[in-house]
Amino acid sequence: MLFCSYWISMIKKCGMPPDTLKSEPLKNRCGSARGKFIFVPKLSILQHKQSTIYLHETAMSTAQDPKIKVSQIQTTLRDNNVDGWLLYNFRQSNVFASKVLDLPSHLTQMRRYFYYIPAQGVPQKIVHGIEAHNLDHLPGEKTVYVSWQSLHAALRGALRGAKCVAMEYSPDNSIPYVSKVDAGTVELIRSFGVDVVSSGDIVQYFEARWSDEQRMDQFETCDILRKTVDVAFGFIGDRLRAGTRVTEYDVQQRMARYFVENGLAYGDAPNCSVNSNGANPHYEPTEDIYSEVHKGDYVLIDLWAKKDKPGSVYGDITWVAYAGDVIPAKYQQVFEIVKGARDAAVDYVRTEFASGRKVRGCDVDDVTRTFIADSGFGEYFIHRTGHNIGEEVHGNGAHIDNLETNDRREIIPETCFSIEPGIYLPGEFGVRLEIDVYIDADRRIHIPGQPIQQEIVRIQC
Repeated sequence: MLFCSYWISMIKKCGMPPDTLKSEPLKNRCGSARGKFIFVPKLSILQHKQSTIYLHETAMSTAQDPKIKVSQIQTTLRDNNVDGWLLYNFRQSNVFASKVLDLPSHLTQMRRYFYYIPAQGVPQKIVHGIEAHNLDHLPGEKTVYVSWQSLHAALRGALRGAKCVAMEYSPDNSIPYVSKVDAGTVELIRSFGVDVVSSGDIVQYFEARWSDEQRMDQFETCDILRKTVDVAFGFIGDRLRAGTRVTEYDVQQRMARYFVENGLAYGDAPNCSVNSNGANPHYEPTEDIYSEVHKGDYVLIDLWAKKDKPGSVYGDITWVAYAGDVIPAKYQQVFEIVKGARDAAVDYVRTEFASGRKVRGCDVDDVTRTFIADSGFGEYFIHRTGHNIGEEVHGNGAHIDNLETNDRREIIPETCFSIEPGIYLPGEFGVRLEIDVYIDADRRIHIPGQPIQQEIVRIQC
């Protein structure tokens, strides 16, 4: 992008790099249709007092006016004494920046951009000259840079007066799902004398909460998933009673067809695992790789899908069954332990939310893990208790995890997560019982897809 010689000469007189340009989009204060150029931004910044960011209780939707969204973000920052939120992206490396800023999907994004939202004052857009218009839909003043020196100068100016800003960064990489900003960029911001804290809770507030439509759609989806469970186990029983060969892949495809017949969409196909395959939590049958289902087999199905429409969110449940009438004692024992862990987590979440206390993902994970460990099977519970659920089956809010990661993010109202403890005995079988838990705006919990599993399904064969 080229600039006229007049403005270059004016910039040089101000002692700034010639490729640093700030402009106010649309009309200037005199009402002119042409933008005016501003060289020194004035920001009003609050003192940072704590690194944990709690949430301002203002509902918002994903299709929100950018000015309203920015205003709500600023209220959250002020409430928590954080000076600003610096959103950074390079070649779409930061999915949170793309989503929070509602960037049009058709844009070419090959250069770095920053969008700084101060707790008070005017947001600052920093974009490269060849992509100078990518953030034009957002409020604020725009700086166009070309060289790295002018980028640094623009950042230094935008952050002037700030002592602490939030970015998509996680100390010690404790929550890798949040770590979208590289260490070098964090070092750069800190070189300006500005501390960087994690934006984890801010991100989930503006990315992971559901609208009313999403909530209703997901509850309906879980009802369909629950019916799919009966369809799948009924399908196995019909085949076995008829003496017809049936495989894990056959069951998977039957579930997938039922999804489509009922208006659901999915990325990866649902899962059916038999016997020792169920001891592999991420086993997935294919057309070429599968096991047959026989009488006396242990069966685990894991199914996830969402409405076939834009903005829909996933349902995700797991059930287990036994192909026969007399359930083996060890299978029954493991099932009861997993069910007890699941129910203990639900009771904990319900009690803590009703009391008004803060609930973190890691705390819920500790409940299920302690229950299973105390029952003598701790070493066989090899994954986190659950995950946030959103437009992707593994969403961007707090995960129920203190094993794989130390997810200290708060579980917030209007979000959904799975509770899915499991015990996996190599060479034998696995038992996982997965439900979805939604926290409404009044802190009440809902478990869609009723009834949830209370006993092992006996497949009549």
